[in-house]
Amino acid sequence: MAEIIPLPAKTPRPPREPEPLWRDALGERLRRLRHERGERLADTADRAGVSPQYLSEIERGLKEPSSEMIAAVAGALEVTLVELTAAVVDDLRSHAAERAVVGCRATYALAA
Repeated sequence: MAEIIPLPAKTPRPPREPEPLWRDALGERLRRLRHERGERLADTADRAGVSPQYLSEIERGLKEPSSEMIAAVAGALEVTLVELTAAVVDDLRSHAAERAVVGCRATYALAA
């Protein structure tokens, strides 16, 4: 009979912080754009053709808006879909970079 060789024990990984969802990053960016313009939720929602409640839910990441809704809100904020998408991607990249820096610091702290 063949000898059974045990597998090496796996080193447990520290739990990772979940990545932000697209809808959360989109909502944060839309809210930031609206605040930069000094607008009330109702004003932007009215121009976009959505209810203030729905826009609020988008901004809080509670709704997954259709591409048509995203385009309507972007238009109301006078940004293109390309500009909005690029800004959200930049936000997500910044978040990922911050996580990497924190992870490196934690690794160095554990090694010390």
